[in-house]
Amino acid sequence: MTDWLGPEEWKAVSLSLRVSFWATLASLPLGILTAYALARWSFPGKQIVNGLVHLPLILPPVVTGYLLLLVLGTRGPVGSVLADWGLVFAFRWTGAAVAAAIMAFPLMVRAIRLSIEAVDPKLEEASATLGAAPLWVFFTVTLPMALPGIVAGTILAFAKAMGEFGATITFVSNIPGETRTIPSAIYAFLQVPGGEGSAMKLVIVSVVVAMGALLLSEGIGRRVAARVGGR
Repeated sequence: MTDWLGPEEWKAVSLSLRVSFWATLASLPLGILTAYALARWSFPGKQIVNGLVHLPLILPPVVTGYLLLLVLGTRGPVGSVLADWGLVFAFRWTGAAVAAAIMAFPLMVRAIRLSIEAVDPKLEEASATLGAAPLWVFFTVTLPMALPGIVAGTILAFAKAMGEFGATITFVSNIPGETRTIPSAIYAFLQVPGGEGSAMKLVIVSVVVAMGALLLSEGIGRRVAARVGGR
């Protein structure tokens, strides 16, 4: 593998792994909270929140990236404030992580939400009647039983982040060694004569990672579900 991929290709792979890891890790707590709120709570504007969560799946990725640039760019309302504190996301790998997290967030939330909705509310109510606080019920009853969906959602979000292109290239451009992830590198290689071979290698890596993530998500999800169910 070391000889098969060249230095530029390895940079793209390693950067993609770093971006996907931090995108998934940073969005997981919010993903669990959002999924729980949509599954269990009733509040005004719930459907609007649900729509906003899933909006990145419907909008063209370039639109999402452009909106991020407007908001989090150094001249944007939020980005300018963060820049004063030394936090810059535009045209940085951290910005690629933000874009990847937003694009992968709907998949994560949906998987976790379905898993939480499958938990019998009567089990939560029984724990509450024994005097357990709502937070304790969540951590001892709901969260463990929803673990298969959390694992599946996390893995799918990681795979989605690995393949994110449109929002990323719009928000952080295609800078070698800084924001050039696997999809951006494939695009760049296809723009130069003789780059098809390198592009094909990264395509193979992408397919292997995507299929591996799907199989891993399915396998771990079933194993965790069996353990939670006591089988």
